[in-house]
Amino acid sequence: MAVTDTLTEITSEAELRDLLGTPVARVLTKERTRLHERDIEWLAASPFCMVATSGADGTCDVSPKGDPPGFALVLSDTTIAIPERPGNKRADGYRNILQNPHVGLIFVIPGRKETLRINGRARLIRDAPFFDDMIVKGHRPQLVLLVEIEQIFFHCMKSFMRAQLWEPESWNPGALPRHAQIVKSVQPCAETLEDLERHYGPGYEKQLYG
Repeated sequence: MAVTDTLTEITSEAELRDLLGTPVARVLTKERTRLHERDIEWLAASPFCMVATSGADGTCDVSPKGDPPGFALVLSDTTIAIPERPGNKRADGYRNILQNPHVGLIFVIPGRKETLRINGRARLIRDAPFFDDMIVKGHRPQLVLLVEIEQIFFHCMKSFMRAQLWEPESWNPGALPRHAQIVKSVQPCAETLEDLERHYGPGYEKQLYG
């Protein structure tokens, strides 16, 4: 018997509500459609966000974006811009956006257990005057993800507390091999392990913007 034969699946919202219950009023009223002053302060302090997208066929992607705090530029109380820096060139999320503009964002501040969530519609911008306000170490963004906000709210801290995410005593970076070893073991590549170790070594940081 397969493991999936023993599953009890939820197939309706009624079943879901019966299991989870109904949100309290404070949870239902926290959604907003425009940036509040506190949201703008959060964005100014955040160096990291996750961008969730979905293609026309439903294929999903979540991509991390990071830069100095305040990297997400506030253009208005309904619009923000997220810069793209040199990466692996797969552009999975960006290809999704060309098919389906809906995006979900989670902005994180290290040490804070709550997160700022923004949902909206995105466009890919190749150039604009405000690119000059997003220069880091002499480099303008390659492109910008422009997000028109449809929903925004602060998400509670329970998941970060359960994960003990910011508690150093819970950290265990040595639980897995170095990144070069992982790459060599999980994907076909012509480079030797020594080549990969050099690539992901101390000089890797020099590739962040150039």
